[in-house]
Amino acid sequence: MGADHTRPAPSAPPGVRRILVATVVPLFLVTVVAALVLWPRDTREPAGSADVPRYHGTVTRVVTEPCPPAPETPEGDPGGSTGPCGTVTVAAEQGPDAGRQVEAPVPAGPGAPRVEVGDAVVLVELADPADPATKSYQIAEHQRGAPLAWLAVLFAVAIVAFGRWRGLAALGGLVASFAVLLGFVLPGIAGGQPPLLVAIVGSALIMFVVLYLTHGISAQTSVAVLGTLGSLVLTGVLGALATAATHLTGFGSEDATTLSMFQSDVDLHGLLLAGIIIGSLGVLDDVTVTQAATVTELAYANPGLSRIQLYRAATRVGRAHIASTVNTIVLAYAGASLPLLLLLVADSRPLSQILTSEFLAQEIVRSIVATLGLIAAVPLTTGLAAVVTAAGRRAGSETEPPERPASRPPAERDDALAALGGAVAGRRGPQGNTEDAWRDSTA
Repeated sequence: MGADHTRPAPSAPPGVRRILVATVVPLFLVTVVAALVLWPRDTREPAGSADVPRYHGTVTRVVTEPCPPAPETPEGDPGGSTGPCGTVTVAAEQGPDAGRQVEAPVPAGPGAPRVEVGDAVVLVELADPADPATKSYQIAEHQRGAPLAWLAVLFAVAIVAFGRWRGLAALGGLVASFAVLLGFVLPGIAGGQPPLLVAIVGSALIMFVVLYLTHGISAQTSVAVLGTLGSLVLTGVLGALATAATHLTGFGSEDATTLSMFQSDVDLHGLLLAGIIIGSLGVLDDVTVTQAATVTELAYANPGLSRIQLYRAATRVGRAHIASTVNTIVLAYAGASLPLLLLLVADSRPLSQILTSEFLAQEIVRSIVATLGLIAAVPLTTGLAAVVTAAGRRAGSETEPPERPASRPPAERDDALAALGGAVAGRRGPQGNTEDAWRDSTA
């Protein structure tokens, strides 16, 4: 990776640093203690989680054939599957038949994989209920490990190539986020802990690790942390009030209903609130970091701005940011719920009944609560940043942006200006005065 020519982050005055440390450190310690108390210790297997053997294999032959006549139903209509029918020969790579050719029926039914010769597939071994010693194979799905690994490598290379050390830190934050989600949040909720509390504590852990790892330990990052944490708590409170007012139970989706069958002790209402909290975190830290950086940049560009002027100018930036983010949230939920929206289009009930049904009402509540939390994050973070920046200037500290590329060497700058001047001169002609005016206006 090339050198990252950046100037160091501005140092806040000792008084401001002491206030931030006295605020952030206790919050971090409380978060860690809460995580230790809520840490999942029950490792029992959930009901209905019987382990079905799954083995890798490669398709070597596919033979399709006409499906046998299906028996008629009492109404006289043919029943049964409409195909496709036939057999698939697979070279098993794992399991008791590794190295041998095994046969499985051609996958059929809604969502069944379409297999061809050379496809890497996953086989499941099923036992005959009447004779457990008799076993057969079914093709469950395609192997996706290799393409997913290449996509992950491409993603990591692009992030590091563009962001350099900052991109590498962002990847570390992403790994930490998944570690908290998979190691604490999901097992904690599955173990019967209060989902809302687990989600807030888990989100706070992710926030502390990701923000400080990605943006460094500075007063600006601490302001973003405080703004994010305050907005998360507010989002949780608003979510609890909204779901109580709309009498949402959490059973608004087929996934939630299925989960209740396998794990009856999971609080689905709390799980709905936990989803709102975790879903809001990713956008919240974007807004708070942007607002804290905006205040710092404005103060650096115009040291004469007062605290109120800084707040007003940065809030105008925040309004533009929120206006675009609201659309992002709605489109993200819509994209994740396209099958649900198609069902609504096909529904013959009146629109008022559809909008107030459980499964759509919870999506509406989720979007509105997340948006309200984002809106609150702008004035909260901007106000904190303005106070910290103004205090730093009063203490005589130099206010610089946390990351501003160092100026290029004089020779490189002169070469670039000469090339730009030559390009502009080449475009001159009858409209030379227009080109000069354009150059002067953009200089």
